[in-house]
Amino acid sequence: MADEQVKKPAPKKKTEPWIRPRHKVVRNILYYTLGTYCKLRYNAKVEKFAQWEDRPYCILLNHQTPFDQFFVGMSVKGNIYYLATEDIFSLGWVSNLIRWLIAPIPIKKQTADVRAVMTCLRVAREGGSIAIAPEGNRTYSGRTEYMSPAIIPLAKKMGMPILLYRLEGGYGVEPRWGHTVRKGKMRCYVSRVIMPEEYKTMTDDELYEVVKEDLYVNEACADGEFRSRKSAEYLERLLYVCPHCGLSTFKSHKDTVTCVQCRRKAKYLPTKELEGDFPYRFVADWYDAQEAYINSIDLREETQPLYIEKVRVSEVIPYKKKVLLDKNATVELYGHGITLNVKGEEKIFSFDDTAAVTVLGRNKANIYFGDKVYQLKGDKRFNALKYVHLFHRYKNLQKGDPNERFLGI
Repeated sequence: MADEQVKKPAPKKKTEPWIRPRHKVVRNILYYTLGTYCKLRYNAKVEKFAQWEDRPYCILLNHQTPFDQFFVGMSVKGNIYYLATEDIFSLGWVSNLIRWLIAPIPIKKQTADVRAVMTCLRVAREGGSIAIAPEGNRTYSGRTEYMSPAIIPLAKKMGMPILLYRLEGGYGVEPRWGHTVRKGKMRCYVSRVIMPEEYKTMTDDELYEVVKEDLYVNEACADGEFRSRKSAEYLERLLYVCPHCGLSTFKSHKDTVTCVQCRRKAKYLPTKELEGDFPYRFVADWYDAQEAYINSIDLREETQPLYIEKVRVSEVIPYKKKVLLDKNATVELYGHGITLNVKGEEKIFSFDDTAAVTVLGRNKANIYFGDKVYQLKGDKRFNALKYVHLFHRYKNLQKGDPNERFLGI
């Protein structure tokens, strides 16, 4: 009998490096083109990181503008790889081009993403710097918002010096709810360096408090002037609670925002202050009152929709593309879920069975339901924030924690 042949194990597929030589070339091109453009557009004073050494860093920053990454790249040398939400990886060939040019690290916004953690560690081993906005969201209020404590063990595990990068004035120049860049001033700089030998002696909680304190920026104050002829426009992307009417809708025009129900008005001044019929000095005060109102009510048994709106609905194929389902769908928001009418077909998303609802950019909401992701994109005045707030309020009530104040942002 012939001896049986011993099959050799198939050779392991070689893992391609994340860092490529072209990334440095692209970085330099962007530095002198888009970087310079952003610096001029935002009237930003971008300070060079004077202590830079030829080594990788973990850069943690507060998140104020859509172009924060360019300010970081103008301050700190070397290849920097940014964590980016899956939305920019679902744009077909555009996403492929972005991957090829700068290779951002994809992260799922709605959950702890093990793959993103592993990619960060991989990039760190290859000698790349990594930039992360621990808030995960641009600020709506002008203050640095909730930061996930999960960023601390990751930063420690990478073993790199931690740069704390502050952006100041970005909310005044371009608030997340706005649509125009105002004439004002920004400052962008490394505020602190924490070396590995320093943070190794700190507990996770201690390092978390240091990061929170150093990155905290509060622009709910009259600290300068930010001028625009349309200073209040699109505030309805943020506001949905009137102190006089409760749940409401708003309409903005130039420097004025108006409650559609009671017709009361407020002006948004160049100092970021509000002036008019509402008891708030700054948008942040209104934001706090809005959250407090949602945290004081229980809408789980409400049988009538709280809001009915027209939206563009797409199914998101994560990290690949978006498939348009209906460009004129009807969405109904309840205190217990969301109902969509997509080309005559009703889709019901009970909050009990929904994994997450998130807001992206200025006017998009993602619904994570089962193994599918649906994206709602309204018109320019669409308020996606209320979907996130009501979802989290429902979840807090259902798990028996009515005093939990966090509403997802």
